[in-house]
Amino acid sequence: MPFQPSRILTLVAAVAAAGLLAFYGWQRMRANESTAGFISGNGRIEATEIDIAARQGGRLLEVLVGEGDFVQAGQVLARIQVDTLNAQRDEARAQHAQALTAVATAQAQVAARESERRSALAQTAARESDLDAARRKLERSQALAAQGMWPQQELDNDRARVRSAQASVTAARAQATATQAAIDAARSQVAGARAAVAALEATQARIAADIADATLKAPRDGRVQFRVAQPGEVVAAGGKVLNMVDLSDVFMAFFVPETVAGRIAIGSEARIVLDAAPQFVIPARVSFVSATAQFTPKTVETASERQKLMFRVKAQIDRTLLQKHLQQVKTGLPGVAWLRTDPQREWPAHLAIKVPE
Repeated sequence: MPFQPSRILTLVAAVAAAGLLAFYGWQRMRANESTAGFISGNGRIEATEIDIAARQGGRLLEVLVGEGDFVQAGQVLARIQVDTLNAQRDEARAQHAQALTAVATAQAQVAARESERRSALAQTAARESDLDAARRKLERSQALAAQGMWPQQELDNDRARVRSAQASVTAARAQATATQAAIDAARSQVAGARAAVAALEATQARIAADIADATLKAPRDGRVQFRVAQPGEVVAAGGKVLNMVDLSDVFMAFFVPETVAGRIAIGSEARIVLDAAPQFVIPARVSFVSATAQFTPKTVETASERQKLMFRVKAQIDRTLLQKHLQQVKTGLPGVAWLRTDPQREWPAHLAIKVPE
């Protein structure tokens, strides 16, 4: 038989293909063996998003940060124009000063009315003393007149003096009562003036709070993700100005079948491998397991349909690790999250924790 190189090449290619298939099958078998007792799910890196919004509407004066900037809690991010609020504050301050003057005036009125009452009480005491003297004189006159020793005219005069003294006492007592009513009215004016002062102080505090809220600050450490509004634009109350993410609260959300979801406990260990950095294995903990299934009809009739039940799970990355590598944290990166369903199994070598230095 003549030598046929093509047949030899075909045979070699077949043997090589068979070897590659065998090696691939062996690798798959090893991988299956090493990941037995584990389950994985595809997901993306997510973080808690925070909208920085204006509590009061107004014109956006300035935005001090750009997209991608890292910010710290309490850092000023933007300012809303507050010219109108400043005018309202000045008006409230002037009204507050007027109210304080009204309080002082009302207090002076109380003091004046109290002085008048003291004078009225003194007058009442004097009139009562005159009445007592007139009565005593009348008693003596009546005794003398009964003995024929006192003229009738003088007796009538003494009786008139008693009636006059009684009228003077009555008038003095009425005057004292009137001064007490005036004091009560003046004290009411003081209370009203003080209430006006308190109301204006509350108004000033509200305006000051509105002015403070016009300075938008970062509620926590994070990174600016979007600038929604630009300086010069008018934003409504509640209008978004910036969107930021809290890079200390980063997780991967993925889904597992219902046959596994019941065995996953909050706090269970997890591992995350990102497509962009497959050489690293990031440690995480389960922080959430959905109580309801997704990706399936509400009414499930068959066992095959029940296998389609999927539950959302969140694997939270440790805050300390995130703080170390804050500049490298990126949201939206795809990857795979691994969970251990058999607590007796050790994590395989390719899922051993390995993080950037």
